[in-house]
Amino acid sequence: MSGRVRKVVFLLAAAVFAVAFALACTGLPHFGTAVHPYGSKAVAAAVRHRTANVISSVNFDQRALDTLGEESILFGSVLGAVVLLRRARDEDRAEPEPGRVLPSTVLLGAALLPVTVLVGGYVVAHGQLSPGGGFQGGVVLATGLHLAYVAADYRVLRRVRPLAAFAALDAVAAGAFTALGLAGLFAGAAYLQNVLPLGTFNQLSSAGLVPLLNAAVGVEVASGVIVLVAQFLDQAVEIESPETPRATGQGEDDR
Repeated sequence: MSGRVRKVVFLLAAAVFAVAFALACTGLPHFGTAVHPYGSKAVAAAVRHRTANVISSVNFDQRALDTLGEESILFGSVLGAVVLLRRARDEDRAEPEPGRVLPSTVLLGAALLPVTVLVGGYVVAHGQLSPGGGFQGGVVLATGLHLAYVAADYRVLRRVRPLAAFAALDAVAAGAFTALGLAGLFAGAAYLQNVLPLGTFNQLSSAGLVPLLNAAVGVEVASGVIVLVAQFLDQAVEIESPETPRATGQGEDDR
């Protein structure tokens, strides 16, 4: 396809999108109005489904199929980074040198690591009740693990980070979200429909399928971030490229 044809296709697609976007904007309520029909219906549906956190209700109940797409995008991004940043044939892996770490830094990291992991687990587990959820809690959990690198050095992080296990967890959790959606089909309802017992409102075991989907996303996000950061750290700390001859820069006589 020539550059001119690509430009024509782009302009046609952009024109269609511009018209559709403009028509969609005309149906939006006026800015600052007190009438929010979608918000009112979302809150009512969340309470009806025993989900105290309306955002989690929207993400994992009312629009769970969209969240499945977002989770798949994250999984695909991590997979793409692993493929692109894998060690090439002409690259070698060097043992990182130990760095000088202050005792106060080690003490701070050792104190913050269990607290961070606890907070991350709490955010994931209570996502259907309070602000947070699988995406936010997963990032907190991954951050807690990397405190071992910040407070100590890369060798310590490598010992406490079984990369193959986290890569497997990333795939299993991503597949678990997809598999949980089959519960609706088995119950004769729609895919990813909330068909499990809803429980008592504002209790940890409430909201039916939402806590399970939240947990799957939390594990997937935490594992995916750990694997993703590991690829960049490996490139920065371990991977050595072959030496290339330096340019002399002496002018025309050296060419």
